[in-house]
Amino acid sequence: MAAIKEKEKRPGKPPGKESQPLIIAKTPAEEQRLKLERLMRNPDKPAPIPERPKEWNPRAPPEFVRDVMGSSAGAGSGEFHVYRHLRRREYQRQDFLDKMTEKQKMDLEYIDKVAQNQQAADERTAKRKKKREKLKQRKNMAKKAKEEATKGQDLEKSSSSEADDQDGEAEDDAEAPSFIMGKR
Repeated sequence: MAAIKEKEKRPGKPPGKESQPLIIAKTPAEEQRLKLERLMRNPDKPAPIPERPKEWNPRAPPEFVRDVMGSSAGAGSGEFHVYRHLRRREYQRQDFLDKMTEKQKMDLEYIDKVAQNQQAADERTAKRKKKREKLKQRKNMAKKAKEEATKGQDLEKSSSSEADDQDGEAEDDAEAPSFIMGKR
């Protein structure tokens, strides 16, 4: 009985917590699901967000090389390996610099292309705006012309209606309407 109590009182585990069954993820999606479930068990606990890995940089070349060596046949067998490592490191550094130069060149090309696309879009927008303004102006001119025409007709009607009124009084006596408006 004492052995059972000792097992229950493990130093690393808090009392009352049951152990979770071991689940092995078979797919990356299942692994992701398990991680999310573990995070969601305790939502108050902050989630670990890993830092972005630093970009690899080669070691800078030495400013002053004291023992200059070559790959000549007279060098000792131990010196060749030192030379080989220095050469490999220098080639890595040069490749890195070439890649960085290429990346900067591509970034500049991308920025130029974005600027050109923006300029072309602005030109198209300005052209379409000008076309819309022109169309709007034509509609306004047509509307004004129509209003002026209707005003002119109204003036003609009013001047002709005055003449018609004088003539119409004589006609009203002469002719009676053949229909009656109103009740049907």
